[in-house]
Amino acid sequence: MVFEMDESKGTPESDYSIECFQNYTAPEVFIQGLAGIVNQQDVETMIRAQKQMLQRFEKTNEMLTNCNALSASRLKAVGPEFKKHTQLLQDMKKDLDYIFKKIRAIKLKLAVQYPEALAEAQRSSLAEECEEDDERNDECDTNVVDESSASNINKPDSLD
Repeated sequence: MVFEMDESKGTPESDYSIECFQNYTAPEVFIQGLAGIVNQQDVETMIRAQKQMLQRFEKTNEMLTNCNALSASRLKAVGPEFKKHTQLLQDMKKDLDYIFKKIRAIKLKLAVQYPEALAEAQRSSLAEECEEDDERNDECDTNVVDESSASNINKPDSLD
C-alpha cells in the first residue's frame, strides 16, 4: 500500500478508500503511512552499507581470532624456554651475591691486615680509572679513599 501526499490538503491520500483500512489496527495503519514516506532507495542503500560493514567486521574478527591463536601457540612454545632462562638468571644472581660477599670479606680481611697497602691499591686503581675516563676527573678527587677510613673497617666474621 503506497500513500501519496496531496499537497493542496497536506493529508495522505490513497488510491484506496478509508474502507480498505477497516481490517487493520491503528499501529498497522501508522506503520503503513510511515512506509510510504520513506524513500526505498535510501533504505536499500543503508542495508547495503550495513552488509558491507558486517562483512568487514567478520573479516576483522576472523583476523583477530587467527592472531590470538597464533599468539597462544607461540606463547605455549616459548613458555618453558622463558622459565628456563628465568631460573638461569636467578642462579646467576645467587652466584654473584655469593661472589660479592666473598670479595667484601676478603677486602675486610685485607683492610685489617694491610691497611696501608689496601689504601694505596684503591688510590692507584681509582687513578687508573680517571686516566681512562677524563669526564670523571671531578669525581676522582672526591672519591679517593684515605688511609684512616680503610683502617676503621670491621673484621670479617669468616671466609668460609
